[in-house]
Amino acid sequence: MAKVKQDEAQGLAEGLGLDEMEQLDDSEFDLPEVMATPSLESILNEPDDDSFNLDEQNLDIFQDASGETASLVSLESLASDKPLVPKKKAHIQYASHGSILRHVVLKGVSAQVMSAADRVDAGMPTAMAVSHLIAVGTSHGLILVFDPKQVLKWCLGSTAVGAQYGAVSALSINHDCTRLLSGFAKGQITMWDLTAGKLLRTITDAHPPGTAVLHIKFTDDPTLAVCCDSGGSVFELSFKRLMGMRTCESRCLFSGARGEVTAIEPLLSTDSVQDHPMKEVSLLAMASLSKMLIVSLKPHLKVLFAHPLKGEPTTLPVLAWQFVMIQISDTTRIVDPVIAFGRGNKLFFFQVSYQEDEIKFSALQKMELQYVIIAVTWVNSRTLVLVDAHEKVHVLDVRTEEELEVIDISDVQLVYASSFFKSLATGGNVSKALALAGERACYNSVVSFSNQLLYLGTKSIHVMTIRTWMERIDLLVKQNKYIEALAMAESFYMGRARAVVGLHGGSEKRTQIIADKMLDLLLTYVDVSMTTQCPASGKIEVLVEHYQTVVPVCVDYCLLLGRRNATLMKDILFGGIYDRFCQDPIARGVFLECLEPYILNDNLRSVTPQVMKDFMEHYQHKGLLQNIEACIVHMDVANLDVHQVVVMCWLHGLYDALIYIYNKGMQDYITPLEELLRVLQSAIKSSKQLTDDQ
Repeated sequence: MAKVKQDEAQGLAEGLGLDEMEQLDDSEFDLPEVMATPSLESILNEPDDDSFNLDEQNLDIFQDASGETASLVSLESLASDKPLVPKKKAHIQYASHGSILRHVVLKGVSAQVMSAADRVDAGMPTAMAVSHLIAVGTSHGLILVFDPKQVLKWCLGSTAVGAQYGAVSALSINHDCTRLLSGFAKGQITMWDLTAGKLLRTITDAHPPGTAVLHIKFTDDPTLAVCCDSGGSVFELSFKRLMGMRTCESRCLFSGARGEVTAIEPLLSTDSVQDHPMKEVSLLAMASLSKMLIVSLKPHLKVLFAHPLKGEPTTLPVLAWQFVMIQISDTTRIVDPVIAFGRGNKLFFFQVSYQEDEIKFSALQKMELQYVIIAVTWVNSRTLVLVDAHEKVHVLDVRTEEELEVIDISDVQLVYASSFFKSLATGGNVSKALALAGERACYNSVVSFSNQLLYLGTKSIHVMTIRTWMERIDLLVKQNKYIEALAMAESFYMGRARAVVGLHGGSEKRTQIIADKMLDLLLTYVDVSMTTQCPASGKIEVLVEHYQTVVPVCVDYCLLLGRRNATLMKDILFGGIYDRFCQDPIARGVFLECLEPYILNDNLRSVTPQVMKDFMEHYQHKGLLQNIEACIVHMDVANLDVHQVVVMCWLHGLYDALIYIYNKGMQDYITPLEELLRVLQSAIKSSKQLTDDQ
């Protein structure tokens, strides 16, 4: 098990963007995120829409410094091409979680891929790989490589070579983005230098002829890669350079004759866990239709773990690695990989740890879902994103298995690799089981990078990234859903929210950050409720009903924040918020009347003297003296203007309130009794019967 001492863990946390080391206990199986590789923020910095939107990049990004076009499509044709405008699809959002995933279309990349199909006969997109660059393979053998600004960097290959090799069936970019591996439908493999756009290797004998390359993956070792073909066999590719000659040695790791492997996934270290001991053994997960295996490639090939898989004949297995951080004591944390794998509607989670020079596997949990999974990716160590057979994206909280959001991506028109799993380019010499299961194969169409998900559609490339906690709130505000935004903020404040991103620091610091956001929201909500969202009708009844909805919301959230800071609550509720309502006499009256149930229920025992004075005057004006008395006996006397209240109580004969104030506030049990006796004596002398009020 990889043990990280507190000072070492502090450095790791800084790499993760954490302001302070955050304490995790056993109740938080939701392991904190450790991946902190650079993101495609320049791509994702786009406005939101109700469903998903096109990322609007300026046309000048397609020009270099000289002003010449650097893409396959001219500016004129790009401007004239109609963008793909998707129909809005209904998807499920839960009020307690809001919109978690942000979905945009890479308009620049999509337009150029489509234009390449029309202008240079590149064919349709077939496979994709993403790192700091985006590589898209096509059905006619071309590979288009784009930088994060969606500028075409390279157009690799040619249609002539594509006619010989077939479609690009698999792609992989190495860790430092200097090399690209591409597999083809007819079995060839090429390696490209991404710094110069040069072809470095063409490999034709890495695996048996007549089989398509289904997967090709770099490992952490830049000289080592793995591939899987349509015969179900897995091969290790070792790249060497001897006497100036580039060579590739192939070793069979698993023969398809023992059960066809359909998915492979090497464990790749991240920038934050470069020295993890797992890197020395180079783990590889492989899954067939009946079993999942994990093997070590170094120092020698060894099977470390096996787990059976079951599913319908039409389903393929899925695999996904994620590094996680776990607190095991006050001074020690461990950083270990977790493998999520499954088939059909079942998912399994195992932790892989290094203990006493031995790799051990610990079962964490099992999920049984209501739908068939065709793709699984992690967006962080607490949140999993699944794609089902109906092309719906499901966001799940790993620890609780709670579904957080469902998004329909059928408009994406996801690219499937069924033709490669059937090996149609080489005569279809595959088993019936592989051909049937491969109908929904999308291993090279649904990829992740730096906690972002990318989907390859037939006409567009899409990106989903998890919104920060503040972006989720701000989206609701943008939609004028202030009540929902406040409810969302409350879920963060109370620690009930899932898939929380962007909230750093210790518990107290996080709570204060959220509290500040809630106060800003409340003040904005009050402003809009009295301006843009205020009913235009001049009827008093309509306005009263409107404010009767608004005021309790303000009181409720101020009371919530007041649990930690009562002074702040009074300053906001009876300061900024009350002052704003006082600008409208109807709003002021409703505000004062809405306080009564909170006082009677002992939820509000303290108000400022000015508000209490206004409260009593308002109720006195409406002839509600008994209501005043009922409220006073629930108030904290220490926070009342005793002289003001006593004078009013004597004036109007509110004796219950008087006794309460004298007893509780001044520990005086005699004065109110003496005064009551005087009233009785006066009534007896005058021979007048006391009124009900007296």
